Amino acid sequence: MSSSPSSSSSTSSRSMFLDSGFLMGQKEVTRILILFLGFTASCLVLYKTAYPLQRLEVNNLTSLLATQSPPSPNLNSSETSPETTTKRKISFKEILEKASTKNNTVIITTLNQAWAEPNSLFDLFLESFRIGQGTQQLLKHVVVVCLDPKAFERCSQLHTNCYHIETSETDFSGEKVYNTPDYLKMMWRRIELLTQVLEMGFNFIFTDADIMWLRDPFPRLYPDGDFQMACDRFFGNPFDSDNWVNGGFTYVRSNNRSIEFYKFWHKSRLEYPELHDQDVFNRIKHKPFISEIGIQMRFFDTVYFGGFCQTSRDINLVCTMHANCCIGLEKKLHDLNLVLDDWRKYLSLSEDVQNTTWSVPMKCLED
Repeated sequence: MSSSPSSSSSTSSRSMFLDSGFLMGQKEVTRILILFLGFTASCLVLYKTAYPLQRLEVNNLTSLLATQSPPSPNLNSSETSPETTTKRKISFKEILEKASTKNNTVIITTLNQAWAEPNSLFDLFLESFRIGQGTQQLLKHVVVVCLDPKAFERCSQLHTNCYHIETSETDFSGEKVYNTPDYLKMMWRRIELLTQVLEMGFNFIFTDADIMWLRDPFPRLYPDGDFQMACDRFFGNPFDSDNWVNGGFTYVRSNNRSIEFYKFWHKSRLEYPELHDQDVFNRIKHKPFISEIGIQMRFFDTVYFGGFCQTSRDINLVCTMHANCCIGLEKKLHDLNLVLDDWRKYLSLSEDVQNTTWSVPMKCLED
């Protein structure tokens, strides 16, 4: 059976409509594809403009829209901030070399927290150097051996040559009452330290921090003595070992004789366990070994190296003033302040009327 003309015409029209729709769909797809490629090309141009020296790889396309993160820190870097950098501890010998005079001499004192507190003995000690005659230039030769961290901290704020010595077996920070066990340990630690100084080839003046330096003492040192020591009481003869000695101020030359003597002195503490270094010295000074090693001893006149036991008779000659024969930090502070007051008064007078007398000891007389 043949189809009618109307049916054939309807089929043809539907086919044309579908063909035209397909063509329109293709055009839309093509247009979208062209737009996408154009957008991508624009992005590439912009990226190359922003990063002209960077090579663009295919894998980099995914990073175009990503937010750049700051670079991560390099945990393996050797660079460290100043806060985390630990300064190398300077050795004791390096400090001695820095502080020594041309003939290898240093001035040494020891310090603990009790004496290092503000307005305590260390402040007075430094002040005496500043107002003394010819003593200001000696400060650069002073080495302060600190017996605890607090003393070292305070010393470092006020002075350049400070050294913290480890004393783990004993706490030396507090005030040490005369002749107590901790006091004895502190005194013998001092003798041990001074032995090491001699072994390193340095001459030294050892001075307690309760000694006021009013004049340069070097011109008053004996030219021919290996070991020279101050006195609580001086009886007129610098060669007489029966003078009442005081170990708070000593001048020692480094040589075989002085080294052997200090070793013997330190070892003798075992023979006299209840005595401090000064009393042990009095026990050993006449022993044959002292004569055998040939050490030459001299003892200072209290006219030049005075103290509260026997004050210097002439303020025009005195070099140092020691708060000896005085027990207790508070008493020492009171009377040493008077010493500096007397000295300032003396300096304020004209040369023809400089006849100031000492107003000390005062509180120290109460002992």
